[in-house]
Amino acid sequence: MTQPPTDLTAVRRPLDSAQGLPNPHYTDPAVFAEETQAVLLSTWAGLAVAADVPEPGDAKPITFLGMPLLLLRDRAGVVRVFNNTCRHRGMILVEGPRKIEGAIRCPYHSWCYATDGRLVTTPHVGGPGQNTHAAINRSELGLIEVRSHIWRDVVFVNISGDAPAFEEVHAGLLARWAEFDQPHHHGGTDSTFTLPVRTNWKLAVENYCESYHLPWVHPGLNSYSRLEDHYNIAEAGLFSGQGTSVYRQLTSETGDTFPDFSTLSDFWNEGAEYIAVYPNVLMGAQRDHAFAIVLEPVDTQNTIEHIHLFYATEDTDAALRAKNTAQWKEVFKEDVFVVEGMQRGRHAPGFDGGRFSPAMDGPTHCFHDWVAHRMQLHRAAQVDAAE
Repeated sequence: MTQPPTDLTAVRRPLDSAQGLPNPHYTDPAVFAEETQAVLLSTWAGLAVAADVPEPGDAKPITFLGMPLLLLRDRAGVVRVFNNTCRHRGMILVEGPRKIEGAIRCPYHSWCYATDGRLVTTPHVGGPGQNTHAAINRSELGLIEVRSHIWRDVVFVNISGDAPAFEEVHAGLLARWAEFDQPHHHGGTDSTFTLPVRTNWKLAVENYCESYHLPWVHPGLNSYSRLEDHYNIAEAGLFSGQGTSVYRQLTSETGDTFPDFSTLSDFWNEGAEYIAVYPNVLMGAQRDHAFAIVLEPVDTQNTIEHIHLFYATEDTDAALRAKNTAQWKEVFKEDVFVVEGMQRGRHAPGFDGGRFSPAMDGPTHCFHDWVAHRMQLHRAAQVDAAE
């Protein structure tokens, strides 16, 4: 028997009377599948970072929500995303990260593709020794490219292919952080790590959005960047997060710091902002470095956090980079017990989605309202299609 859809009426109320998303949005595989279509595949979701494929020919297979994708930097240096499947019989093309020296060759029947996706050879397709056939039009059988956009080195994808342009969807955020529209240099292998977390991906977003938890979950951070130094950021239907007016630069043993991004306004001397770019990318902007967390939704209660650190210049002190990575890793690990605890809590049958602090939880409610709205639009479209 098909379960009725979740009631999202209370989620869409004003902040002071709203409730959070109902339990099935964190525990029910059927709702996860519905949410995948409504929230993750039809918007601009984070997939990876361009630094994952630094040189022309570099390729990295990625499984995203069960789909085999291929992140690839082509010969011209353009980062692209393709389906990682041969157009002949659907064979996986690339099994692991590697450099494509010549063409992308299917291991099954040796059909070959250029790094820009063009089908270039089809051995014996017309019979032994016959590499062409009138029925096989190579120009129509290139790799299927997934719509993508790169911002601050993060590779966003629109799987459905019909979302408005990234620049249109996120015009407000791009304007807010326009000063950072400059190169972001990945710190390298010592500036990335992953955190597998036993939680629904949305709880990672919700926790990141707000500063309310700082005094208890991040006492070290709160010792200098206090709760009262923070402010809420909530742009309805687009993004939300928090900022601080007290940012402390990391220093080396000799007092050195990372080089600043260029021509920043005075606010960034001591200010910083931390914003969730809906649906699944968490970003930080500071004067001397930035970070991006790409959340990989695995299932209802498992998420992998892919953390990457970026700098204003390519050449930064290795010891200071390592110190910075260790510091952020400690901060992000402090959140793990919280998001995992909330996930376990969502299995309580009497929990009604919870309430929001009108003063402190505006960014989280903004995200809940966006998810609920996307779900309502998806359900309405499903009804229209069935009629």
